[in-house]
Amino acid sequence: MDSCELPNEEQAVAALAALSNTTRLRLFRVLIKAGRDGLNVGELQRLLDTPASTLAHHLGKLTGAGLVQQSRQGREVICTASYDRMDGLLAYLTEKCCTGVASES
Repeated sequence: MDSCELPNEEQAVAALAALSNTTRLRLFRVLIKAGRDGLNVGELQRLLDTPASTLAHHLGKLTGAGLVQQSRQGREVICTASYDRMDGLLAYLTEKCCTGVASES
């Protein structure tokens, strides 16, 4: 999904559900702060003070929802926020902002 493409309702629910956990929300916000270069898993573990298995679980949820992307650079796994997915989700949430509810079915 590119930044111009809105998610469907099911995709929006999955993304919001993935963010509904405190650890995952913190993790996603750290990746947003890190920018497009992302962070390696070890650095995320250090910054969040989270056990490796717990971090892997939460990264899996965010990756499954399309909010985080992982790539291998040598021996490191680099995690980055999916800005296109985030932008699409925000656009979906605000798509009809302040248009009134009379046209809703």
